[in-house]
Amino acid sequence: MDDGEKNTLLMFLEAQRASVLAIVDGLDTEALTTPVLPSGWTPLGLVEHLGHAERHWFQEIATGSAEPLPWPDDHTPLITSRPPSAVFAFYRTQCEHSNAILASMPLSTPPRGRHPDPLGEEITDLRRIVLHMIEETARHAGHLDIVRELLDGKTGLGPR
Repeated sequence: MDDGEKNTLLMFLEAQRASVLAIVDGLDTEALTTPVLPSGWTPLGLVEHLGHAERHWFQEIATGSAEPLPWPDDHTPLITSRPPSAVFAFYRTQCEHSNAILASMPLSTPPRGRHPDPLGEEITDLRRIVLHMIEETARHAGHLDIVRELLDGKTGLGPR
């Protein structure tokens, strides 16, 4: 049962990750680093944020420890000074680490780390970590959809 459920959850998470990358595919550095909304976040900063979220939830929370960051832990949320190649490599690497962790643990495994409440109290096992990441990735894919349309008019990008 766990493998079937795990495969289903991973399929949905992978679809949202693919959407994120498809939505920003083809944007040049200027567009990736342009804040479009009043809050000031950038598409590239949001992709980096998703990499940090993958790292936080699957490494810090699920396993209780995380691989060192490839750069100083000095990031400003949702904005980055790093080049697109570094950010996309970071995101893909964090997703690979997340997938390996998911493959190695039963969904019922309680987290070894702790996220602050109120969300922390809801995260009782690996299953809820995966569900949270599906939710977070989908939410941000929607944000990116809107920004992409504002940047160049393109809509409906991604596998779903």
